Amino acid sequence: MDTMDDTIEFEALTAPILEERPWAVFAACKAEKSMKFFPQTRQEEREAIAICNICPVIEDCLDHALESNERFGVWGGTTERERRKISRIV
Repeated sequence: MDTMDDTIEFEALTAPILEERPWAVFAACKAEKSMKFFPQTRQEEREAIAICNICPVIEDCLDHALESNERFGVWGGTTERERRKISRIV
């Protein structure tokens, strides 16, 4: 009787290279549920912004949001309304 080798070999796993947003690998929000950053209440908004405030790439995130005209959610520690105000100034 022939026996099959049931072992599977894997190549070394590497982290994906994010060409559009390489800074996102370091984002404080990467382990959070994405819906947390699309808040429905002021309390949820404050919770999302609190995570942004400890993020090492908050400036990169805000730059991305402004450049890509992100209309929804919390990005770079700002709400949609705050980004609209910033965009008018810039």
